Formats: sequence, C-alpha cells, structure tokens
Amino acid sequence: MAAAAAGATPATARKALFTTTATLLSSSLIRRSCGRRSLSCSAAAAAAPRLAPQPPDLVRWVQREGGFVHPALRVTDHPEHGLGIAAAEADGDIPPGDVLIALPGRLPLRLRRPTGAADEVLVQLAQQVPEELWAMKLGLRLLQERAKPDSFWWPYIANLPETFTVPIFFPGDDIKNLQYAPLLHQVNKRCRFLLEFERAVQQKLDTVPLGDHPFYGQDVNSSSLGWAMSASSSRAFRLHGEIPMLLPLIDMCNHSFNPNARIVQEGNVNSSDMSVKVVAETKIVQNAAITLNYGCHPNDFFLLDYGFVITPNPYDQVELSYDGTLLDAASMAAGVSSPNFSAPAKWQEDILSQLNLHGEGAILKVSLGGPDIVDGRLLAALRVLLAADPEAVYKRDLKTLMSLDAEVPLGPTVEASALRTVLALCAIALQHFHTKIMEDEAILKGAPPVTTELAVQFRLQKKFMIVDVMQNISRRIKMLSPQKSTA
Repeated sequence: MAAAAAGATPATARKALFTTTATLLSSSLIRRSCGRRSLSCSAAAAAAPRLAPQPPDLVRWVQREGGFVHPALRVTDHPEHGLGIAAAEADGDIPPGDVLIALPGRLPLRLRRPTGAADEVLVQLAQQVPEELWAMKLGLRLLQERAKPDSFWWPYIANLPETFTVPIFFPGDDIKNLQYAPLLHQVNKRCRFLLEFERAVQQKLDTVPLGDHPFYGQDVNSSSLGWAMSASSSRAFRLHGEIPMLLPLIDMCNHSFNPNARIVQEGNVNSSDMSVKVVAETKIVQNAAITLNYGCHPNDFFLLDYGFVITPNPYDQVELSYDGTLLDAASMAAGVSSPNFSAPAKWQEDILSQLNLHGEGAILKVSLGGPDIVDGRLLAALRVLLAADPEAVYKRDLKTLMSLDAEVPLGPTVEASALRTVLALCAIALQHFHTKIMEDEAILKGAPPVTTELAVQFRLQKKFMIVDVMQNISRRIKMLSPQKSTA
C-alpha cells in the first residue's frame, strides 16, 4: 500500500488503503504467474512501517476495551522481526501459568453474520474464495474495517504493517531465486487468483448502490486484496471450530518451535463470554520475547504465509512426485538394478495401491526430510519394489514397511538398495537448484535486499536439509555392511 503522509489523520490513512503507488511485480513474474495484467504491490521490507505513521497505543486500547495485559509486558520493535511482545527488564521473571494477555470476545476480528446489505455483499464475495485461500475471506472483513471511517478496530488496524515480505510481493528476480518448483507453483497460483478475484470484486461492486458498498465506496484492487490476504495469513489464528480470527496484540507474539507461552480459547466462538488468552508455559525471564508455536511446518508454509524462513527448521522438507521414470533414473544413478519401478508386478501394485501410490485417486506427492527423514510411503514402495519374495513382504504390515527405524524388514540387501535409491533421489533433488551452497552463502554475506535474502535463505535451507538426509542415510547404509556380509 502507499505510505500515508507524515501527520496523516486516521481518515487519510484509510484512504491510502486503495491508493497504489507501490512498485509493480517484475515483467518476468507477470509473464509467469499473473497473465497479461501486472499485480501492483508494496515493496517488501524487513521492518515495515505501521499503516498509520503514529498509531494509537495498542496496549492501552486493549485494556480500555476490557482486555488484560500483564504489567511486565511491553511492545518491542526488532529491526528484523518488527513489533513483538517481551517481558520488561525491571519487572522480574514471569512464573509459569500467569495470564499474559486476555482478550474479551468483542476484540477478535473475524467474519460475522450479515447485519445489513453491505455485509451480505461481503459474504457473497467471500463465497467466491476457495477454502484453501481462507485468509482472503478474513482479509475482506479486514478491508471493510480499514475503509470504515469510525471502525472500532482502527487502533488495531493502524498498527498493522504497511508491507509484507511474502513471495507474492517479491520482485520477479527473487521469485526465480527461490529455485523450488512447489513454492513457485503456489506463488503463481496466488498471483493469478488475486488478479481474477480483483475483476470479480469490481464487477460485483459496480452493481452495488453506494449505501450498500462494503468498502464505503472505495476502490478495491489486487494490491489492496494482496495486502489484506497477507495480513490475515500472517496474523490470524484458527482455534476452536477452526474459525480464523485476528487477535489484537496477541498476533505480535513471534514464533518458536519451543515457545514460552500458549494460546487458549475459553467459551464458544459465538458465545458472549468467549475469550482468548495467552498463558506463560515456562518461566519467562526479563527481556525474553513472548513466543507461540505457529505450527510444525516446512519453510514453504512459513515463507508463503508469514514472510520468514526458519533456520534451521527440523520440519523442513522437499517434495517429490512418485514416478516410475524418476525412480528408474535414481536406481541407475545408485547402481541398483530393478525392472519393477516402471512396471511393478501385480502383487506389488496391490501394495502400492494400499499406500495410495497406484490406481485411481492416488496421491503421488512424497517428501524427503522432516522428522521422518524419508516419507514412509516412499520408503515402503522402494522396499516392496526391490523385493523378490512376495511371501516375505506379506509377512510385514504396512506400518513396519513405512518405518525407517524398523530393523531391515525385508533383509539387509533390499534395505541397502532402497537406501541407496533414496540417496540418489536426494542427489537429483539437489541438482534442481541452480546454485551451490557456497554461492548462496556468499550472496548472504553481501547483505542483499530483504527479498533476495529470504529467497536465498529459503533455497539454502532446502539444500542443507537434503545434505542432512544424505548423511543420515549414508550412516544407515554403513551400518548395514556387516549384516550384508553375514547374509
């Protein structure tokens, strides 16, 4: 969005919502993802300014509206992570179990039941959004409140970032710098959706009387829609009933896989006594940031929806498509000979069907990395396709065949061949990246722009993860050598 002028009033800052003075996505991205029309957007920045140049005090607003904020908490502004919540230095440690923040039911911002013609129009627009892009549904509600002259939520909205570092706002070169097809597909998909949805929104609003206009007569374009979707995806929580809500102040808590706090919803989302609380999970020492776990996800999820990359991320993965031709290439590279990858026997097809890797409706997406190291369905398929004895396979249940920790369920020879094939798949996955690890590290040392840094960090973490998988699998193969000799 365009920055509001210094000293702008809330009203003029709201008008800036729909004024597009930001840079366009590069022509490369436009050609690849957004069709003939460009998607204008805000330039991403590591520490984006707030929507209003001097936003209201959010803590005081929450307290004034019946919320609770622990007296030892303060809002901090980190140069890289932006606004966050931390324990004050002079107030001592916060013990486990203490309530840190509590919001009454009137403070969360969420989709609501229609109360008038404008809300009916908003609901009709939200119904055109696919469920996987639920953040756009909530984003429409956010835009409605941002455009409203006397919005109850203006103190919250004014504190939202003016820009976001999600990939839909990356320059075209940095889209390319991701070098990872599954994420590129998702970015392109969202860009196309924004442009198509922009047309649908404008066509709908052209038929609406001004008094029934959900955005109070203001124009809505792909830039403002992109901002709203990014704000919702990066800040919303889905609690009881899976209803996404924007939680003022709580959404300033940053992410950690080992958080010191947890979020609790009390009461039904539609009840008058509903509240949302953040409770200390561990002792919180002075100056410590308050952190929540956003979920155990790969970096694709965090970058696409939140605009950051976790380094390292124990849940990071690379996606592969289960394909006989790919497995043939991997087996050749690994020196493993099997005629069954492209043409499995009938009994092998039966087991692949049980793994949902064969037949109508099969799910062919598999992965390497994460806590399991190797996707269980992929590992089981390799073991089965490399086995020559159906009876030995049928003696094992699928759970055992899918477990990397199972003790060579089909014998050391089959196990070594399966693991060598996994190694080859890792090598093939690495070859899909156009740069080497040392080249990526050199780029990061040069203090590149924030979007370049994120793109390079994203692909670098994928490579580190693949190398870790290869090292893990190599150790397992070495451990098999004595067993193979005995056999």
